Amino acid sequence: MSESSDKPPVFQTPGQWSFTRWKTIGQLEALEVHHPLFQATIFLQGAHLTQFATKGENNWLWLSDQARFQPGRSIRGGIPVCWPWFGDPARNPPAIRSRINAPTAHGFARTALWHLEDVREDKHEVEISLSINANEDFADYWDGRALALITFNFSSKGCQIALTTTNLSKKPLAFSQALHTYLPTSNITHTRILGLGDSQYIDTLQGWEYFNQEGPVYFDSETDRIYQTGEPLIVVTPAAKTKLTSVGSDSTVVWNPGAEKSRRLSDFPDSGWKKMLCVETANAAADYRVLNEGQSHTLGVLIERAKNT
Repeated sequence: MSESSDKPPVFQTPGQWSFTRWKTIGQLEALEVHHPLFQATIFLQGAHLTQFATKGENNWLWLSDQARFQPGRSIRGGIPVCWPWFGDPARNPPAIRSRINAPTAHGFARTALWHLEDVREDKHEVEISLSINANEDFADYWDGRALALITFNFSSKGCQIALTTTNLSKKPLAFSQALHTYLPTSNITHTRILGLGDSQYIDTLQGWEYFNQEGPVYFDSETDRIYQTGEPLIVVTPAAKTKLTSVGSDSTVVWNPGAEKSRRLSDFPDSGWKKMLCVETANAAADYRVLNEGQSHTLGVLIERAKNT
């Protein structure tokens, strides 16, 4: 929770919510937040945040205008939750790969139905928590047992997300994950990321070889990199500067599909690559995590507007 409130938001039953309400969008159930200071939309499928904006601003997140809201279908845009593995199962370390029973990239959490834990509101902020108990019901996808709890905190200062994984099994649990944040831009070639200079990254488009980043990250073609750092970043677009501050992360994924891949992606405009980028708070590649019985790990990101310098 942030420190902006006079006191912690109070848990309320659905009939008592002041700013939050249920809404059916397409075929999916969502929670919409209409607060005097901000707005947000979270889908129960995938615990998927598709909208956040402070008063008077457009959506801070990019959402494809071809996104479809259907059971079992991941939503293109917003912040998908990649869990309990990130990316191609075959590219994960053996300790993770040995538990995966499905070829699906990015795990099953992004299309699973999450459980609403609570909604807390006050005049400054709204906090919403959802959970998924990955037990034997998910045995077709994964050999493991864990609880994932995700908490969204919204205020006039920004959006904070915390994803906590607890190992419910008796054996050590290895997993990878990411908060797959899509951000908008009016022009990808006039967009840059600050804070990754002098760090090392894996370029998945060049044989998963290691390279060193020099200066800001710019985009002129397809980009898919895993940076070995979790330092604060600033994404500079023609319209805004957005600061991303991560916790529990020593890896950052930077992705843009480029022109050719955009034409092959589902629910993605052919020219969509010009208007978006992904900067993902992650535990990926060598940054995967292992939990012993009962242990927990929290991966989080604070998204806020950066001050002009």
